Amino acid sequence: MNGRPPVRGYAWALLALLVLAQICYPLTGGTIRARLTVATVVLGYLLSVGHALLTRGARTAVALVAVATGGGFAIEALGVATGFPFGSYDYSGQLGPKLAGVPLIIPLAWTWMAWPAWLVAIRLTSTDPATVGTATRPAPVRRGWRWPARIGLATLGLATWDLFLDPQMVAEGHWVWRDPVPALPGLPGVPVSNYLGWLLFAVLVMAALRPLAGRAVGATDARDHPMYALYLWTYGSSVLAHAVFLDLPASALWGAAGMALVAVPLAVTLRRARRTPGRDGSPRSRVDVAA
Repeated sequence: MNGRPPVRGYAWALLALLVLAQICYPLTGGTIRARLTVATVVLGYLLSVGHALLTRGARTAVALVAVATGGGFAIEALGVATGFPFGSYDYSGQLGPKLAGVPLIIPLAWTWMAWPAWLVAIRLTSTDPATVGTATRPAPVRRGWRWPARIGLATLGLATWDLFLDPQMVAEGHWVWRDPVPALPGLPGVPVSNYLGWLLFAVLVMAALRPLAGRAVGATDARDHPMYALYLWTYGSSVLAHAVFLDLPASALWGAAGMALVAVPLAVTLRRARRTPGRDGSPRSRVDVAA
C-alpha cells in the first residue's frame, strides 16, 4: 500500500459524512434523531475499521474488531446482566435490535472511538515529527515507558469521551440507570461507577490491541491525519453541541476538561509539525516510528 489517494480519500469521505450527520443531529428530534445516532455510529465504525484495514492491514483490522467490537459486546452484556462494571442499567428500544439486552450498535461505538484514541496516543508518544529528517532527537517518552504511556493516553482518550456520551444518551432516553448515585456534580442520571467502568474496559482494550494487532500498529504517518481530525472534531463539536444546542452545560464542562487531556496536546503537536518544514523546505507528510 503506497499511501495515498485511495486510503486518505476513503477516510476523508466517510469523515465528511459523519460530520454532516452530527451537524444535523441537534437540528432534529425524536425518531429522526435516533436514526441519525445509529447512522453516525455506523459511519464512525466503517471509518475506523476501514482505516485500520487500509493502513495497517487485515491483521490489525481483525484485532480491532475482535478486541473493541467483540469485547465491547461482551462487557455490555455483562453490564446489563450483572451491573458490573458500569452499574445497573437498561437500554431502551430506540437504538435498534438488541442481543442479550444490548443494542447491536453499541459495540460499534466502542470501536469507532477506540481506534483514533489509540492512534492519537501513538502520535503523542512517538519521536517528535518536527525533528525527523533534520536531526536526531529522543522521543518525548523514553522507550522503556513508551507502551505504558501509550496505553494510558489511549485509555484517557477513549474513556473521557464518555463524559459527553453518557449524559447525552441518557438525556435522549436511550438508556437509564437504576441507581444513578453517586454522580459527578451537574451530571445526574449517570453514576460515577459508569466512568470507572469505562476506564477499566478502555485500559483492557488498549493493552490488548498492540500485541494482537502486531508491530505495524506502532507506526504513524500522514495517512492517520483523518483520524486525528476525527478525534479533534469529536472534542470540539461535542463541547459546542452540549453547551449551545443540547442544553447540557455541565457535560460540556466535564467533557471539555476531560478530553482536553489528550485533544489539546494532539492539537499542539500537529500544529508544530505543520509549521516545521522538511529538509527540502516542504511540509512533512510522513513519519514512521516503529516501537
